This record gives sequence, structure tokens and C-alpha cells, in this order.
Amino acid sequence: MRAYASGIFPMSDARDDPDTFWIEPELRAILPLDAFKLSKSLAKTIRQQRFVVTADRAFARVIATCAESRADRRDTWINPDIEDAFCELHRRGHAHSIECWAGDELVGGLYGLAMGGAFFGESMFSRATDASKVALAWLVARLKTGGFSLLDCQFMTDHLQSLGAIEISQADYLRLLEAALGRNYQVSVVFSASPASTVGASGAGDWGALDGFLAAGAVPAPDDFSSAASSSPGKLILQALTQIS
Repeated sequence: MRAYASGIFPMSDARDDPDTFWIEPELRAILPLDAFKLSKSLAKTIRQQRFVVTADRAFARVIATCAESRADRRDTWINPDIEDAFCELHRRGHAHSIECWAGDELVGGLYGLAMGGAFFGESMFSRATDASKVALAWLVARLKTGGFSLLDCQFMTDHLQSLGAIEISQADYLRLLEAALGRNYQVSVVFSASPASTVGASGAGDWGALDGFLAAGAVPAPDDFSSAASSSPGKLILQALTQIS
């Protein structure tokens, strides 16, 4: 957590490589939350609720699936040490996942680390058309609703660029990170650490804010933060993506 707060993150050369090293890229990919590209087809998929979307229901399965080899990627940077560390961070309430389900089948998802007003996206996967896009859309809606200001994507890909991600210099990234965490951000790494033990800006993000709005059947309106008309989860997510700034 101290490393992430300093602008670096861990990787490995292969799934079975025991060594983990720290990365500080010259160019950093971020996805500005107000610049998420919501295509008509993706909006239709979300509105029709083609997938059931959950948060933190299957974190271990999500990271394990992200770590699997695929036809287009024979190896992965997620070694057992990184996987174990993130599962522990999830148990402490700092790491989170978004899952997309088709019935009982997990068909898409992503995971990352939440600190202050920043969310550090780590990896995503898709086993059904648009599943990872839907997961990312729900993540952006959750972050916007919760008052986050920074979504870190680490490295640029064509997939992320198509959804609105941009590249900035590491120096610019560090300035955004400092603003998202607060100048005097401190991290407690004792075993009993909990989200409450991380001290950041007074406007630190609230990961669970969206859950309350979904349960109530409404999201905040853009002008006065009063509740919008009751609607389905898919429509609420679209409202969160297009209304909250």
C-alpha cells in the first residue's frame, strides 16, 4: 500500500516466477471518470441487464481467472505472491472486485485496490461478449457515485483506449495521485489494518456508496444530490455514468 501511494506497483515476469519487482512507467494510463466512452451498444447491454453484476462476491475467483493464461496471452504477471497479497488486502477491506454473471457462471470481472480517492485497477477478464466492458462501466459508476477522483489503469491497451483511457506522464500522474490521496496521506500496514486505518483526504472515496443507491432504487441527481426516479439497476448505472460529476 505504501508502494501504491508512492506511484509504483508490483509485477512478475511469469505466473510461476517467484520474483516480484516494482514498476514505475514513464507513461501512465488513467481513465478520467467523466470521459468514460459509453457506446450505444454497451448502454443497451447495461440497460437490458444481460449480466448480473456484483461487487466483492468472488474476489479470489476473479484474480485467479485474471492470472490464467489465454490464447492471446500465454503467460501472466500475476504470480502467487501478488495473488496472495491482494487476497489479504481484500480480506482487510482494501482490494475489491466487480463480477459479471450469466446465471451461475462467472463470465467477466476486474479487481483493484482502493485508497483514499484513488482506485488502482489491476486486471480484468472476459468470457462473454462485452462482459469486461460492463464490469468497467459498473466500476466507473461506483467510483463516480462514491466520490473517487482517480482511476489508474497502469498501462494503455487498445481495449482501455476505446473506453476513454488516456496516457499521461508519470510526473502528471503523481500530481493526480497526491490530489486523490491528500498531501499527508498515511498508510497503516499492521495486520489488523482496516479501511478506517488509512488516513487520507477528507473527501476520500466511498466504495460502498453505490450499494445504498441501488438498494433504494435511485442514484443522486446531478444538481441537488436528491434521489432520481426509482429504476432498474441497469438504468441506475446509466444514470450514474451520465449524470454524476
